[in-house]
Amino acid sequence: MSESYDLAIIGSGPGGYVAGIRAGQLGMKTILVEREPNLGGVCLNWGCIPTKALIRNAELVHLLLDRADDFGITVTDPSASWTKAVERSGRVVTRMNRGVAGLLRKAGVAVVQGTARFTDARTLAVTGPEGEASTIAAKTIIVATGSRSRPFPGLDADGERVLTSRHAVRLEDVPKRFLVMGAGAVGMEFAYVYRAYGADVTVVEMADSVLPLEDPEAGALVAKHFAKSGIDVRTGTRVERAELTDAAVRLTVTKDGATEVLEGDKVLVAIGRAPNTADLDLEAAGVVVTDRGWIQVDDACRTTAEGVYAIGDVAGPPMLAHKASHEGVFVVERLAGLNPHAVDASFIPNCTYCQPQVASIGYSEARAREAGYDVKVSKFPFIGIGKAVAIGEHDGFVKIVSDTRYGEILGATIVGPEATEIIHELVLARSAELTADDLAAMVHAHPTLSEAIHEAALGITGLPIHI
Repeated sequence: MSESYDLAIIGSGPGGYVAGIRAGQLGMKTILVEREPNLGGVCLNWGCIPTKALIRNAELVHLLLDRADDFGITVTDPSASWTKAVERSGRVVTRMNRGVAGLLRKAGVAVVQGTARFTDARTLAVTGPEGEASTIAAKTIIVATGSRSRPFPGLDADGERVLTSRHAVRLEDVPKRFLVMGAGAVGMEFAYVYRAYGADVTVVEMADSVLPLEDPEAGALVAKHFAKSGIDVRTGTRVERAELTDAAVRLTVTKDGATEVLEGDKVLVAIGRAPNTADLDLEAAGVVVTDRGWIQVDDACRTTAEGVYAIGDVAGPPMLAHKASHEGVFVVERLAGLNPHAVDASFIPNCTYCQPQVASIGYSEARAREAGYDVKVSKFPFIGIGKAVAIGEHDGFVKIVSDTRYGEILGATIVGPEATEIIHELVLARSAELTADDLAAMVHAHPTLSEAIHEAALGITGLPIHI
């Protein structure tokens, strides 16, 4: 069987399915090829969505089991079912799966399950789940195959004792001793969840702070909260060797020349992600892959092969779902003759959803100085915000980094309540080239958490009010 399309998309993650919907809306004859039985990619099925469902459960467990008395609530014989938390997470995923399928149908996008590989830059050979073969010809092909967990050398993930995030989101039981390799967003989120459900958690990070891509002050505050909750956080610590014994998972680690052995019942390997480029036969299309495994693209997501584009994780960092979605829309709208805004990585927010939450955009203070900017920095604590005190979530701050000469907002970091929601005011400000003075001139509703942004902006232009 052979069919011809305006656009073929490989992968149905947040880049692929969003590109497909937009293409259908713009009248392109579009087909999407997905090798898994469920649409949505890692983000919907194993990452962004199910983990946030589990984190919500963990927040409620923490509130009811550890903080109920703060709010005058007495809880008698409390219990928290991990099994029901995982089941709820699964129901959320199923609902979202159906939603994505419905949106693609509404847009008129054909969907086929199978594994695609290039035979040339305009043709895909697709093998279905039962071995059935078909050929797809398209004027344009978008590769949106995403990424997978990067393994630790010599330690194969078996889903039993050695886990990736894909396994950790569906464990049947909470381990008594849970080791986490890597203190990036994935590692920290799972550490928070499993600790809330009673696991003894140890986090091992080679960098000097947790969340090493974030402002060190944010990482320090999160590490402080984790330690207070009973999580053993080991920064500046390198895993030299990992092995499985009959009784445990053993990590041999070093810090400042000293060696120690850590033991756990299970270990989560969260040391980064690798792009899914194998088995695509990219060379048949003339698509070049970089030394680090990502597909080589220009600032318009074009690969080295005419008519072939790559978006999302497979095209390189930042490896974020929202970046993939925007790249998908950008490529499709350009193909349709529109004039969309290019995706600028410095305008893309980073978000970590453990408690306290962390969100950032653009330069941190240190990176702005390293880039040669003369900066002015303002940091305002949530303890000075009435809404934060009222809801009992007042640890954290908003930090704005501004260029002294022109007043440009170079970057911002928020750590604290709903950081991942309120960051978008700063995203908009940076995108629209607003200054801190413009933010200070805005009337912010009272009482709201976003008043912390107003106060931090006042700190750039003069003095904040509530400190």
